[in-house]
Amino acid sequence: MGQTRAFPQDFVWGAATASYQIEGGRKERGEAIWDEFCRWPGKVLHGDTGDVADDHYHLYRDDVRLMARLGLDAYRFSISWPRILPEGAGQVNAKGLDFYDQLVDALLEAEITPYVTLYHWDLPSALQRLGGWAARDTVHRFVDYTAIVADRLGDRVQHWITHNEPWVVAFVGNWHGRHAPGWEDAGLALQIAHHLLVSHGLTLPVLREKSGPQAQLGITLNLNPAHPATDSPEDRAAAQRQDGFLNRWFLDPVFKGSYPADMAELYGYRMPRIAPGDMEIIARPIDFLGVNYYARAVVRHAEEVPLLQLASVKPEGEYTAMDWEVYPAALTELLLRLTRDYAPAALYITENGCAYEDSVSADGRVHDPQRTEYLRKHFVASQEAIAQGAPLKGYFAWSLMDNFEWALGYSKRFGITYVDYATQERIVKDSGLYYASVIAANAVEA
Repeated sequence: MGQTRAFPQDFVWGAATASYQIEGGRKERGEAIWDEFCRWPGKVLHGDTGDVADDHYHLYRDDVRLMARLGLDAYRFSISWPRILPEGAGQVNAKGLDFYDQLVDALLEAEITPYVTLYHWDLPSALQRLGGWAARDTVHRFVDYTAIVADRLGDRVQHWITHNEPWVVAFVGNWHGRHAPGWEDAGLALQIAHHLLVSHGLTLPVLREKSGPQAQLGITLNLNPAHPATDSPEDRAAAQRQDGFLNRWFLDPVFKGSYPADMAELYGYRMPRIAPGDMEIIARPIDFLGVNYYARAVVRHAEEVPLLQLASVKPEGEYTAMDWEVYPAALTELLLRLTRDYAPAALYITENGCAYEDSVSADGRVHDPQRTEYLRKHFVASQEAIAQGAPLKGYFAWSLMDNFEWALGYSKRFGITYVDYATQERIVKDSGLYYASVIAANAVEA
């Protein structure tokens, strides 16, 4: 501690959320696949749902004031597709569009730049019944939905993210079955991953048309450096497969227009059906890559695991309440690897954060020294990457406030703001106050 590390003058400091995790307002929108998944016995802890969540749909003005108090430059949020199109297509819900219209205006009035994510996992159930992302038609419905949103917001929103973590959508939702829609089919998941990427590429010209040539367009991927558990050839090969499975499967098509050959060989007959022109569509130029980073992956060779033949290993170290390793050095490593291998025009850390067991103390505050230190270490790691040449332009903390943590319900708190779900009271945690001080200084104490 003691050395001050400054960030570039135009560095963007923000916080991120997702529609299903914070909005509530269930009666005011159509059904999403997560609504159905929450009703599936045993899938979501305690049977929790996103029906109310943080009630951001009704409390958004208070939440914008909270962002302003923190000094945020930017706010990354997602649009709920079933709030705009309750049936996934066809009739538009005018009140849904009005909500985002008013949210954007409130942000701009507070001098906070909106960064809009078009898809953060809440597919309309009506489209899932027609095959969901496994159906090619959903790709075109996504483009239609994007056009409706950009028609309304494109005069004020200049930063767009097409998809959040397509790896999670495809593989956690459709191969592992731990997220909505809960399918478990590797080949299907690979087809879904492909359709997500095609829909990303197809929306880019729509967004450029609606938002103007100065619009900044990108996609957000969850990325982890893959480290072998030992230096054995088998473990090193397993780490290469993990890198292909998690990182290169999405990075290569977006930046190079092809799927990685080693993974295509491994997947064999499970490879997706690729229509003529698809790879060119996926590789259309983007203005930035969003990076969601939480921990590195440490893996070993595991013959007993079908297909990928690898298993995670838990090294000695510090872990969060999610049982994720705290390893900030891998963030620097990741940003530099992306810069070297893919030469993105710009990088943003669109999510980084941690869950800990938070509670309100007798003094009415939420003291979370572990999260504060987690953030500090990752700010230092980010600044180190910039110093070594990574085109990192901004950082968004996950999350602005505690929220619905998917299959874990309300059991994990990721926020820099504490939410009392019974009263909807918001209390900025010590980590949030610390973050505000970093933003004000545009620098971190290393």
